[in-house]
Amino acid sequence: MDSDPASIERGVRQRLADKINDNMAGLWLLVPEHLRLGTWDLLCGWSGQPAARTEPRLALQLVHEAALCSTGVRQQRALSLRGFEILNGLPFLASDKAVHELFGSHTVEDAQRLQVALGKVRRASLHYPGKLLLIDPHRPPSYSRRHVRRHRKDRASKPIKTAQIFFCLDGDSAQPLCFTQSSSARTVSEATPELLTLASEILDPPPKETLVAADTEHFTAQLIDHVDRETPFDMLVPIPNQQSVQKRLRAVEPESFTPHWVGYATAVLPYTPHHCQGGPYFEIAQRQGERPDQWHFNSFFSTTQREPVDALTRDYPKRWHAEEFFNFNQALGWQRAGTMNLNIRYGQMTMALLAQAAIHQFRTRLGEPLARWDAAHLATAVFRGLDGDIRVCDDTIIVTYYNAPHGSLLRARYEGLPARLAAEGIDPRIPWLYGFRLDFRFR
Repeated sequence: MDSDPASIERGVRQRLADKINDNMAGLWLLVPEHLRLGTWDLLCGWSGQPAARTEPRLALQLVHEAALCSTGVRQQRALSLRGFEILNGLPFLASDKAVHELFGSHTVEDAQRLQVALGKVRRASLHYPGKLLLIDPHRPPSYSRRHVRRHRKDRASKPIKTAQIFFCLDGDSAQPLCFTQSSSARTVSEATPELLTLASEILDPPPKETLVAADTEHFTAQLIDHVDRETPFDMLVPIPNQQSVQKRLRAVEPESFTPHWVGYATAVLPYTPHHCQGGPYFEIAQRQGERPDQWHFNSFFSTTQREPVDALTRDYPKRWHAEEFFNFNQALGWQRAGTMNLNIRYGQMTMALLAQAAIHQFRTRLGEPLARWDAAHLATAVFRGLDGDIRVCDDTIIVTYYNAPHGSLLRARYEGLPARLAAEGIDPRIPWLYGFRLDFRFR
């Protein structure tokens, strides 16, 4: 099929005039979230092409494939002729080759600039309080045929090929700011500075007012000195709980510890790890147990002196949000890796980051019970699970849902959509659908 702008517009208008009926109509509920988020402007900026061209529309197809938890599906998975291609402003479904060439024509830097632009939009939309950041490596299985370093999950596991993705999330909202990706041979110490640079560009925080909570893997002199000297962040990381640490903390005078409640006391001690060149640095030690024969110690490293109870009992436990985020959202395209062409992987995963942002707004707007559904459940029950038809009335695309679950909840948020968007100061015209507006009906 011809892919010049005039042919694309004719094809889209003809498909809409012919009407469409399918159970994938639920995906149109993401359109208002794209308008609120500015997804189209972000994709046009990333592609470097005007809105009439094919490239930003192909990118939008990848965003919606991620929302369906169906990354990599094309004609073989029967997404065509179901309204899916029209949602992306195309009269056809892009092939694997076209998508590969699109991503192949962009660099890693292009994807990172898109992440920063998206992060700034989300920051302005109050998705990030920006006071606590979580950094965490994520190592999904890789199906590359290349010879790469293998990783094992634990000592009992067999080493396997993995991809390395380093995420930075907001610790209070559990929303992702950015990520980086590397070969499986790159260490955490080498990868984290790039990640923190992206986070700093997004948040632009005042010096030492934002805490970065890391895990034991990040306790290296190289990374500690970098965070202290080259970033505006403070860092809190566990010190490996070795016998030498237990012995050293037992030798500390008991009066140095401040009791807070029965069986729990803390101490803030000056501490400089081996090979560190900066400082002064601090160790926040916690002692558990009431009697000396019951004492057990854990300690954390901090680049600045912090109030210990807040750091150890309020801030650091939020690191669990990183695991919750992966379990909740990895089906969008972060649970496995195919190609090891990093620019292509960056492109794919950044489109999934855009999908996650739109889905987060969708969940937040609807509230319970949809807010508790993970990405796969939401894709099955809503984006693939609502029977409806799509037709045009004057300058408005009307999507009608039949017997939709939670219909009253959806009706309260989406019926009369153009007026709702206008009241929010958002242009209700859809730029990739040639200025059509969108409205919903529930029957």
